[in-house]
Amino acid sequence: MKVRHSGGEGEKVEVPMTPMIDIVFQLLVFFIMTFKIVSQEGDFNIKMPLAAPSEGLPDPNKLPPMKVRMQAMSSGALAQISLNDKVMGTSFKSLHDEIHQVIGDDRGPGSVQETAEIELDCDYNLRYEYVIQAVTAVSGYLDGNGNIVKLVEKIKFSPPRPAP
Repeated sequence: MKVRHSGGEGEKVEVPMTPMIDIVFQLLVFFIMTFKIVSQEGDFNIKMPLAAPSEGLPDPNKLPPMKVRMQAMSSGALAQISLNDKVMGTSFKSLHDEIHQVIGDDRGPGSVQETAEIELDCDYNLRYEYVIQAVTAVSGYLDGNGNIVKLVEKIKFSPPRPAP
């Protein structure tokens, strides 16, 4: 079988580049638009102890966790505040004064204020405004010059429970 070639043997075939570039850009745009950034798993800020703690006296600068119990009436109003089983009535001022007395006025590195921790234990039907007032009472205050004085920075909440 004889095959005839028309033209010369050095005939060039041109590939159109414009459609290829268009497709590359369309793929690039597609992958950019569908890319989802996921936060890195397991990135926790945990400080583990280097060794087992030695037996001896506890650190005098470290306060044990304090527990504020807030009981509610059936209407959601505040019935009673207690700090470590000491009844404060319904006054957030007395709660603030007691916390301020426990923490003291010492500030800075290694102070009692740095290690102070409070757990708020509130009834389930307690109105939210009382919880905010409690957080405000224990977290700090403004001094005479308008400066913020921090009392407790570590505030945690226990799971809510229904009022009796």
